[in-house]
Amino acid sequence: MRYLIIFLFIAQCNTYKPLVDTAGRSGTFNEAKAQEITNDMQHCKQLADENSGVLSNFGYMWKNNTGETKFESIYKKCMNNRGHSVVN
Repeated sequence: MRYLIIFLFIAQCNTYKPLVDTAGRSGTFNEAKAQEITNDMQHCKQLADENSGVLSNFGYMWKNNTGETKFESIYKKCMNNRGHSVVN
């Protein structure tokens, strides 16, 4: 049973896909950034992949007690900094 839980955790680490509100602006920019969303998602996913791993994800979850992995945190921050409104 323990190995099943560990396997499921490892399999789900980098499957996060942010929910982005593309209708509005984040307030940071004067113009909408939704036209760049596909490119930004690819770059942010790659950045999060390169800077997180199974152990760092687990350590981040343990330390912050939020249920959010390091991968998700980097991904969200990257998308927000590129001007997208990340809902989830």
